[in-house]
Amino acid sequence: MADFHQNGNVATLHNLRSAPAELLVRELANFAQTRKISLILPSLFSELEGDALPRILDELAEVPFLHRIVIGLDQADEAQFAHALQFFDRLPQNHVVIWQDSPRMQAIHARLEAHNLQPGDPGKGRNVWFCMGYLMACKDSSVMALHDCDIVTYSREMLARLVYPVANPNFPYQLAKGFYPRIGANKLNGRVSRLLVSPILLALKKTIGDRDYLDYLRSFRYPLSGEFALRTATLPDLRIPSDWGLEIGVLSEAWRNLAPRSVCQVEISDAYDHKHQPVSQEDASKGLSRMSVDICKSIFRKLAADGTVFSEEIFRTLKATYYREALDLLDCYYNDARMNGLSLDRHAEENIIELFAQNITEAGQVFLDNPAETPFIPTWNRVNSADPTLMDDMRAAVAADSTDYRSATK
Repeated sequence: MADFHQNGNVATLHNLRSAPAELLVRELANFAQTRKISLILPSLFSELEGDALPRILDELAEVPFLHRIVIGLDQADEAQFAHALQFFDRLPQNHVVIWQDSPRMQAIHARLEAHNLQPGDPGKGRNVWFCMGYLMACKDSSVMALHDCDIVTYSREMLARLVYPVANPNFPYQLAKGFYPRIGANKLNGRVSRLLVSPILLALKKTIGDRDYLDYLRSFRYPLSGEFALRTATLPDLRIPSDWGLEIGVLSEAWRNLAPRSVCQVEISDAYDHKHQPVSQEDASKGLSRMSVDICKSIFRKLAADGTVFSEEIFRTLKATYYREALDLLDCYYNDARMNGLSLDRHAEENIIELFAQNITEAGQVFLDNPAETPFIPTWNRVNSADPTLMDDMRAAVAADSTDYRSATK
């Protein structure tokens, strides 16, 4: 059974398993009568061919409180989009598939670029941003949830627990972040959270001193989880990073825009596993190597925006401090794994720590070379100010794509 202690400045809502999930579902169905709940699923076409997504859809089909599901489909051609329309039709809820690469959506991209509002390179951040814009254009949802499409241990209870804190009108929360233990195949997973984020936050505190922002990030049990829910009133001013710093970026936006009492983390599962990224030590543009650089840059930018001054000397000190903190934590992880009958390859994890240490220096150099870099996609409030009809036109474009390709497959 999970503990119930509160150890940080963010409320932690545990899964003490004292009430059945059906109770939450019944309450959510009541809330949804006046506070409609929608879900965003950012997806690559390759995930339609995997084992996880069909199970996710089977579980979602049994969720009674969902009003709308918005699927963002990336890296798909015409035939694959037509297949995706049929694939997602098993969902009984109101749902739509946004073909991010369609000619109509490319025209929307061109309009944004004409206003110097580039949506960034293809990736999860850009996909989620367009899905949020579509949901705002619908103007009929009070709560938005998001989770990935590669969760192999998915159950509909995860979604119920994720959205409940922000859907319950008696709770003060504007954002709920999911957390869970990362265990699978008899191994301790969650390498980037364990081996990068936790030790670098400790190292930053030693290197630059106490910062409320660092204490805030350290309050989260799993800051890199891809599962979060928001009240939609917060979406127009949300700045979404276009790189792999999405999860840290959303937490940073909550820190900037919301009071700490408006943010919580909620335990959504005790058995979670998903597709694991390769480390990609030989190619820094992919896998965990690329992810580590983007996460570090996201943290450095936020600290700089709050007044922290960085230099090459600070980044060199940070690298050395991180390396020592990470090795000390690795001892704890190894002992924890042994006591729970799990395996942990210390040699492989030390190799990852060495890679992350080098990437901290690289991320720091990128930041120093271009401190004014803005990897954030513009807020939808700014887009609406520059082009007031774009959101409605995007909604019409998505509907037209769906109509054309459904007709073509009949």
